[in-house]
Amino acid sequence: MTISRLALIAAAAATLVAPTAPTLAREAASETKDETQVTADKPAPTSPPIAEKREHSYTRHGITISDPYDWLYDKSYPEVDDKDVLAYLEAENAWFEANMASQGDFTEALFKEMRARIKEDDSTVPQRRGDYLYWSEFEEGAQYRKHYRKPVGAPEDAAGTLILDENELAEGLEYFRLGVFSISRNGRFLAYATDTDGSERYVGRIKDLETGELLPDEIPNLRSDLNWVMNDSALVYGPSTEEWRTLEAKLHVIGTPISEDVTLYEEKDESFGVNAGLSAQEDWLIIATGDNETSEVRLVPADDPTAEPILVRPREKGVEYDVDVRDGDLFVLTNDEHINFRLARASLDAPGEWETVIAGSNEFYLTGFELFKGFFVTEGRLDGLDQIQLRQYGSPTEAKPIAFAEASYVAGLSNNPEYDQSKLRLSYESMVTPSTVFDYDVASGSLEQLKQQEIPSGYDASQYVTERLSIEARDGTMVPVSVVMRKDRAAILKEQGIEGAGPLHLYAYGAYGYAVQPGFSTSRLSLVDRGFAYAIAHIRGGDDLGRRWYLQGKLNERTNTFNDFVDAGRGLIARGYTAEGMVTASGGSAGGELMGAVVNQDPKQYGAVVAHVPFVDVLNTMLNKDLPLTPGEWPEWGNPIESKQAFAYILSYSPYDQVSAQDYPPMLVTAGLNDPRVTYWEPAKWVAKLRDTKTDDNILLLKTNMGAGHGGKSGRWNSLYETAEEFAFILWQMGMAPETGEKQGG
Repeated sequence: MTISRLALIAAAAATLVAPTAPTLAREAASETKDETQVTADKPAPTSPPIAEKREHSYTRHGITISDPYDWLYDKSYPEVDDKDVLAYLEAENAWFEANMASQGDFTEALFKEMRARIKEDDSTVPQRRGDYLYWSEFEEGAQYRKHYRKPVGAPEDAAGTLILDENELAEGLEYFRLGVFSISRNGRFLAYATDTDGSERYVGRIKDLETGELLPDEIPNLRSDLNWVMNDSALVYGPSTEEWRTLEAKLHVIGTPISEDVTLYEEKDESFGVNAGLSAQEDWLIIATGDNETSEVRLVPADDPTAEPILVRPREKGVEYDVDVRDGDLFVLTNDEHINFRLARASLDAPGEWETVIAGSNEFYLTGFELFKGFFVTEGRLDGLDQIQLRQYGSPTEAKPIAFAEASYVAGLSNNPEYDQSKLRLSYESMVTPSTVFDYDVASGSLEQLKQQEIPSGYDASQYVTERLSIEARDGTMVPVSVVMRKDRAAILKEQGIEGAGPLHLYAYGAYGYAVQPGFSTSRLSLVDRGFAYAIAHIRGGDDLGRRWYLQGKLNERTNTFNDFVDAGRGLIARGYTAEGMVTASGGSAGGELMGAVVNQDPKQYGAVVAHVPFVDVLNTMLNKDLPLTPGEWPEWGNPIESKQAFAYILSYSPYDQVSAQDYPPMLVTAGLNDPRVTYWEPAKWVAKLRDTKTDDNILLLKTNMGAGHGGKSGRWNSLYETAEEFAFILWQMGMAPETGEKQGG
């Protein structure tokens, strides 16, 4: 299968991508006490913590920067053991708990409401790989999945064999996340990886599915997939360096010491990252290296991975390409001739000589392809709308699109592990249609719905309306905005005593070419059913409208992203969807950077803002080449170490550096102590500076998950509880909580 550009960027440790909905986590208050809980021997604080200022400054390119909160960066990171740092974070957590205590009952009610929309004993649709059907299940009340399989041809009601129980693996752990889940071609072995502290340094293990025993092999500091090679006798993987970078592809032969693992490829450029995958027929190992804008691929036979690799084409700055192999032919997705990518073909004898199969297009953005035995599939977007197209090898320019009924939706290929497929597994949803699984019959062109997300507490799609608007940004660019709301919104608002324009929640990401698509969310209904309109701004920096849309929000055009978001909100106000001060907003990671920038620019627009693990200390992070992500991030943000222009431009928008003496809206900020992507001190420093500088008495809360990382705590109910907590904060600040407690400032 091809190694996607997004996967390669992630492997390069160059993404700060947040999920389309917040995935923060907290143990439900009714089940487990959170580590931030104020205990009986520690009375609740009555005023916010004030971080000490310690003189620190540096000069670069003739510009001197004062940074009195630099001490919050524990220089022993990733170990965080500075007592002053930990004391400050704990004080902020205590302040968070003291303020949210008044909303405890409301948060619990929201949590129960959200949980009632989730089918607790849910399962995925079985899918074939080799001689078995595989699926996973949640049991009622369980935090994690169980994974099963049964032989192909077994009776439909036959019970499956349990092959992995995440709940068992997570028992007694504060944090658990399953990463890689890779079945050998012969079906005998399962290679999987687990993270038990949120640091995203996984440990790989191998289970013999015939005996049920774990093999003694253990692969530490894993950062990539586990690929079966050499007739299922070995695995290819990418280890993490101390700096949390993946610079090697290594070969582990089962039963041998890790110390004897062979390096198949080592990357010398620390700004690049290495990833590996198998071709469609699983006969070639594809080793890819790259950063945010440049890639390079090598091929070795999967049954002889130590053979001399075939270099497809040497790296060329700004040229990205993905590769797959079918019957000795290379298929190459590349932007070398067109910004929206073309699909080309080459031979193994001349892998760098690419002949166009599908030309690049200004209208159609080609995002990926999958090769199958009798056909291939291209995926992309046309006017921002997902497209899935079937094509024949003999006539590749003739596309057969898969049609869907709704005018706006999210659709794509799902899990299709078999090379010889007669049916394609597809995923589908919209802002009003729950997540749906289809099988598409390649011969007949018919769609069979296999499953649609069940909402036990009830859901009537006809009660909601979704729209796609175009709102003009300040430079004349038309920015798409997707909106969903209740049809009876006006009546709901009137019941709450709200006349005229009601509240609207605005969400966006806007970086790395990551499109936030208009999908479905059950938790979102807790706002929408209370009269909110919920909007997604498809701002520049994502690739919603093609690759150029992404490029117009990076490097020296980064501020377009922030302006688009502000102007989208202002446009929605102008059209009567909401009013000034009635807009609430959220974003995470690079989207948290967005939150920091827009509250600096237009704080009066927002009634409440939530910034999840926000990348707000941009300048200092991009100046620190020893941090895990920094070298790989320079193509995205610029290199302020070498470039005075980049230094000045980043300084001009970096949220932490641009905090000013003005009123800010109520804000909730989150962090993860073990987060390797956005380090904990970025939100901590930002909150400390906001407290010292802002002129209002609006509430400002910082919650640091002390045992988790970028995605917050693990477990579906833990995650859901903190989403309920976030929504309780928003509704509280908008005066829409059942019993609005007294707001404490600071």
